[in-house]
Amino acid sequence: MKIDVLTLFPEVFETYLQTSVIKRAQDSEAVQVKLVNFREYSLDRHHTVDDYPFGGGAGMVLKPEPLFRAVEALNKDDKAIDRIILLSPQGKPFTQSIAKELSNVQRLMLICGHYEGFDERIREHLVTDELSIGDYVLTGGELAALVVMDAVIRLIPGVLGNPDSASSDSFANGLLEHPQYTRPRKFIDWEVPEVLLSGNHQEIAKWRHEQSLLRTLQRRPELLANVELSQKDREWLKQQQRNEPTV
Repeated sequence: MKIDVLTLFPEVFETYLQTSVIKRAQDSEAVQVKLVNFREYSLDRHHTVDDYPFGGGAGMVLKPEPLFRAVEALNKDDKAIDRIILLSPQGKPFTQSIAKELSNVQRLMLICGHYEGFDERIREHLVTDELSIGDYVLTGGELAALVVMDAVIRLIPGVLGNPDSASSDSFANGLLEHPQYTRPRKFIDWEVPEVLLSGNHQEIAKWRHEQSLLRTLQRRPELLANVELSQKDREWLKQQQRNEPTV
């Protein structure tokens, strides 16, 4: 996969890209990341990328020309750009399923905004998608782009050492991940659940699945509406709800 990032602050990415899973993915050539400062594609000698909004208002707005010119120049490479994504609080909420979908494309472009916003023609005529990482406003799109890159890259086949790691993550199957334990077996007065020490893989799998259901019910019950549950799962969840203490 190739990922192009259009940003006014490429230095924000440099340390993170040289760390952990993303660094290993680049070293193995599973992914290639290119940082592009789109200020280089501005039309005047002052490298202007923003201007006052028509109709008045606070803040500055990113001009269309530098971004259109940057995308046009990068699109001349050998691989066509499959998806051009604008990072914006107005975008569709970014989810694990979207990350999985994006991990299958050959070339991805992320556009990081800054200032008050974008000229609307960028939204209407340049990008294919608009994504948000949450209902809040950041100074720029760089942190959001890093979130999307991290979530996508770790799902590319071969990037994680253990292929089961991603499949057992929270949201991989629509549920939150089950509790995890490691050594020591007993810490202070808290012990690891006996079932995890039993060696019975069938019972361990059953316990983990039930704990995922329970944790999702307790912490993110709205997620259950989008999960395909068996009749057994539904009955088990109803039993847990009946057993919950009332306040």
